[in-house]
Amino acid sequence: MTELQSQSTTNADVPAPWLAELRETHAEEACTSLSLDAATLVASLGLGDSLTIAAGAIPFVREGHLSKRALEKSAGADIAAHCRELLTLFDLSLPGQWLPGEQLPAAQAEALRRMLLAVVNDYRLVIVRLALQLAELRLARNDDVETQRMLARDTREIFAPLANRLGIWQLKWELEDFAFRYLQPDDYKTIAKQLDERREARERYIADVKVELSSLLTDAGIEAEVSGRPKHIYSIYKKLKRKNASLDDLFDIRAVRIMVNTVTECYTALGIVHNKWSYIKQEFDDYIANPKGNNYQSLHTAVFGPEGQPLEIQIRTFDMHNQAELGVAAHWRYKEGGPSAGAFEQKIAWLRQLLERDDAGSADMLDNLSDGVFDDRVYAITPRGDIIDLPAGATPLDFAYQVHTQIGHRCRGAKANGRIVNLTYKIANGDRIEIITGKEPAPSRDWLSPKSGFLASGRSRTKVRSWFREQDKDLNRKQGREHLERELQRMNLRDIPIAKLAEQMGFESTDAMCIALGVGDITAASVFNAAQKLIAPPEAEAVPKQKRSRRHKPTGRGAVSVDGTDSVMTHFARCCNPVPPEGIGGYITQGRGISVHRLNCKSFLRLAEKNPERLIDVSWRSDDQARYPVTIRIEAVDRNGLLKDISGVLSDEGVRILGNTSRVSRKTLQAIVTLDTEVDGLDSLSRAMTKIAQIPGIGKVERQS
Repeated sequence: MTELQSQSTTNADVPAPWLAELRETHAEEACTSLSLDAATLVASLGLGDSLTIAAGAIPFVREGHLSKRALEKSAGADIAAHCRELLTLFDLSLPGQWLPGEQLPAAQAEALRRMLLAVVNDYRLVIVRLALQLAELRLARNDDVETQRMLARDTREIFAPLANRLGIWQLKWELEDFAFRYLQPDDYKTIAKQLDERREARERYIADVKVELSSLLTDAGIEAEVSGRPKHIYSIYKKLKRKNASLDDLFDIRAVRIMVNTVTECYTALGIVHNKWSYIKQEFDDYIANPKGNNYQSLHTAVFGPEGQPLEIQIRTFDMHNQAELGVAAHWRYKEGGPSAGAFEQKIAWLRQLLERDDAGSADMLDNLSDGVFDDRVYAITPRGDIIDLPAGATPLDFAYQVHTQIGHRCRGAKANGRIVNLTYKIANGDRIEIITGKEPAPSRDWLSPKSGFLASGRSRTKVRSWFREQDKDLNRKQGREHLERELQRMNLRDIPIAKLAEQMGFESTDAMCIALGVGDITAASVFNAAQKLIAPPEAEAVPKQKRSRRHKPTGRGAVSVDGTDSVMTHFARCCNPVPPEGIGGYITQGRGISVHRLNCKSFLRLAEKNPERLIDVSWRSDDQARYPVTIRIEAVDRNGLLKDISGVLSDEGVRILGNTSRVSRKTLQAIVTLDTEVDGLDSLSRAMTKIAQIPGIGKVERQS
């Protein structure tokens, strides 16, 4: 990430005269120093003028010297928007109950790091947040110990690992060293004293080695890129602890990396290095011939370089380097350890590649960054400040079950950012969710239906099913039977033989099916699908039929084929209004053509018994454009906007309203709404009725015969 590693200047000019004036007239010295340092850091990272100005302005906004309105008026909408998102990032920190010295659970630190990337539209703001954190750490040199430790704990657990993942080494090493200095001052001073030269001297040493190696490789006809870095104090401390060694035993306090095009050139470069300086035999590793378990490949050697100082040198191809930095051998995962999270790692790699591009500040690149990079997860905050990692589309119920199973079972309501929300509310990144619980567990079977929108997580639905399974089987059987009868009645499928329905679904008995429905192992939707198969034609013996020999073109509303009759008018009988794939039959009327009924329609069965000679075969045609009349009856508590909510649901589901009637009881305030509609099939009708039933105040929804 060479573009992000240019040396910062100490007196960078920030292109904002109003900001310079503010520094001179309205703020104390500490705020001004923080503003200057933050802006200088962001400018050195090449992130653009608008982010540089935002970084310089944010300390004044946070301290109350500059209002958001005044900022927008003075600096413009873009910079004001940057500052608003940065304030959101400053609100994200470690849980309030966490104390310095305690080990933060790895999952919490990881969730907070991911959340920092997910809550902003412009991911460069995360880098600005890292720069501001470093500026605060620098300024805290003269602060009290408690302030230093509070800053350092966030830095070590959250910001330094994030800088590492994004490959911003310029910030990463300094963040780590300041956190080490404030949290472990004695260990820091011990190592600092053992180093016999200042960091600036080690950096000059590395620069001289790079020049010398580049010259040697060029003379040998090898096209190479040489980079280097002196090991910083916290990294030295970690290695000493890991190896239980002394400073004299470390040979990589100064390190250089050589990258070439081919494997052959790797070994040629190794020979050049060993011919130039004496190598330390026990420090040579050939990870090209013998890759690490994570497929990491590189040559590692240590030599006594100029002035006899130990020097580590790594040699690899550019492809090996890309694999190490962005692939399964990613350096940050090796350093941090812990389980793999493949999808998130791919996004981090993708983000790092974008940050390394020359056009890192361009509008096209920012559009790409904002286009769903982290959209498959959302991160919500508990009242205690813990971060909960959830799948995209998660609801407060998912949140409750993720916090604790019993909280999910006892959930009765929820608040998002202090406001009461429905349990089907879709959580957004950064939402503070509070769950309202009852004394006793009382999950609802409606939570198990994916169409209901209560739960987005399969894991949460499994917990609900387990709760129902543990309840008394007799209760499950009873509730499952009631649920089944209610759904069949609602869809006007009362005449379906329950035993045949259980057989169709693969159950040994009706009781077994009801228990499964009561527990939640199956849903009303799966029962409905099985019922569709039972009622779908052919139903050869459902009613007496008169055989005909010829088949003619479909007539009527374009959805029914008539057997053995010339083109005649057809219409759907209003007594039952059949909808595919329900089994249907035709009856030849006097003067009105053929009326089409459901096979189990009571009127049709009476007509069949009285005049069997008038029966005729009809069947559904395959017609994606066909629509069918259905009457829906709704009982609800009367309120303003009720019809608007109902019509909105029907519109979303593509159900056309042909007419409606409604009446309201002044005594009970109960509204009865009857809707004449057109649907494209039984499945869309079922979806629409399910969603209407979820509207607040709706008591009953059923298809009317």
